[in-house]
Amino acid sequence: MLIREATPEDWPAVWPFFQGIVTAGETFTYPLELGEDDARGWWLVPAPSRAVVAVDDAGTVLGTAKMNRNHMGNGSHIASASYMVDPQHAGRGVGRALCEYTVEWARATGYRAMQFNAVVETNIHAVRLYRSLGFEVIGTLPEGFKHPTEGYVGLHIMHKAL
Repeated sequence: MLIREATPEDWPAVWPFFQGIVTAGETFTYPLELGEDDARGWWLVPAPSRAVVAVDDAGTVLGTAKMNRNHMGNGSHIASASYMVDPQHAGRGVGRALCEYTVEWARATGYRAMQFNAVVETNIHAVRLYRSLGFEVIGTLPEGFKHPTEGYVGLHIMHKAL
């Protein structure tokens, strides 16, 4: 697997699984009816933020991540990231590779920590992955997310010092 800078040419491969993940409404706080143009603008972020894709040897896009500062001004020393893995390629280490990549990017760029603002507590695979990489839940917003089948569930704030 290779992780490289995302390009506009990657978007047609990303959009189908991006749209499926968002419209499922289980893991992201994005609007369920998010249109393709807005989604592209939200994900393929300009520098100094970054978007990357994980691809296999044939060039198939397996997943994607975007990295950015979590806050501006005096809070701009904390990074954040978001991840989407094509469900057809889940369970193959794509999410772990993307997360490790973003942590190294944040460290190399000079960020002091990474913070995820809204990890849905029922997203047990993501929570387990982030914990295994040294992230801790530092707080939970009770009933901060309306899950389509679980009802109102918490949103974790997760942090890792770099």
